[in-house]
Amino acid sequence: VGRIEYDERNLATVNTKIEGWIARLYVNYTGKYVKKGDPLAEIYSPELVATQQEFLNLLKWSKNTNPPSPPDNASPPLKKGDVGGFSNETLGEMLSRDADKIVEAARQRLRLWDITDAQIKKIEETGKPIRTLTIFSPASGYVVQKTALQGMRVMPGEKLFDVADLSTVWIVSDIYEYEVHLIKTGQTAKINLSYFPNREFSSTIDYIYPSLAGETRTAKIRFTIANPGGQLKPQMFTNVEVKINLGNKLAVPESAVIDTGIRQIVYVDKGEGYFEPREVMLGVKAEGMVEVLRGIKAGEKVASSGNFLIDSEAQLKGVKPLGHKH
Repeated sequence: VGRIEYDERNLATVNTKIEGWIARLYVNYTGKYVKKGDPLAEIYSPELVATQQEFLNLLKWSKNTNPPSPPDNASPPLKKGDVGGFSNETLGEMLSRDADKIVEAARQRLRLWDITDAQIKKIEETGKPIRTLTIFSPASGYVVQKTALQGMRVMPGEKLFDVADLSTVWIVSDIYEYEVHLIKTGQTAKINLSYFPNREFSSTIDYIYPSLAGETRTAKIRFTIANPGGQLKPQMFTNVEVKINLGNKLAVPESAVIDTGIRQIVYVDKGEGYFEPREVMLGVKAEGMVEVLRGIKAGEKVASSGNFLIDSEAQLKGVKPLGHKH
C-alpha cells in the first residue's frame, strides 16, 4: 500500500523578511492556482518606509557631493591645497566615491528585503517611498497552505504561504523489514488507485529511505510519477506491486498459514488423516503464496487450508487443534 505525497523538490515556502501588517491579500483561499511572479500579498511596514526615505536622503546627498565638471576656461587645479594636503579636485573625488559606496550599500539593503531593482528604480525616479511591499509567488503551483490573513501582523521569517507544483508527485510505499534486501532502485512497479479503477500507472523506484518505522518495522520506498492533469492528489491511497525475481523458494499458499497472533502455523500431512501443527517463519508474500524461511522442508505436504482443521474458537485462542496425532 502506498500514498501520494507532494514532490518536496517542487514545494516553495513564502515568507517575509520585514515586520509589518498585511495591507492586501491577492490570494484569500487555500487551493488557488498561482503562476510564478503573481502577487500574493502586500505588506505595510513603517520600518521599510523609513529605510526608503533614508535611501532617498543619501541619494540626494550623494548628488550634492559629486563636484561639478570645471568649465573649459578654468585654471588648472592645484596639486596640493590647504585641506589635508590634497587638492580640492582630489578631495572631491574621494568624497564622491565614498558617497557612491554609501548609496549602493543602502540600495543593497533594500534588495535584501526583496525589493526588486525595478521597484528601486521607481523610488529613485519618483523620489517617493513605496508604501507597501508586494510579495510575489516564487513558483507556479497551488497554494496548499495559507496562514496570511487580511490585517494580520507579520514578523521577519514568518511563513505566509506554501506553494506546490503538482506536475509531478511522489508515491511513497511501505515494505516489510524482511523485504528490504530484495528492493533496489530502478525496479519497476505497477501502481493502481481505486479512484482510477480501469487505469494502471507504471514507475520505477527512485529512492529507498534510510530508516525504518519503529512501531511497524517497515521501510519506505519512493516513486516519482508525472501528473500533468493534476488528477493525482496528495494523500490518495495506492496499491503498489513490485516485480521481484526471487528464484526458487520454498512457499505455501497463504491460506495454509494460521496466524494465532503469537505465531504462524501450518499443518503438515503425516498420512492416514493425521496432521502435525508446525510453527513456521514466513518471508515474502506474492500472488497468494508466502515464502517459508523455517519450519518445514521441501517435499513435505501441508494442508492448503489450515482453517478446516480447527474451529474458530481454537484459532482465536491459539491452542492446538482437535484431531492431531499424539
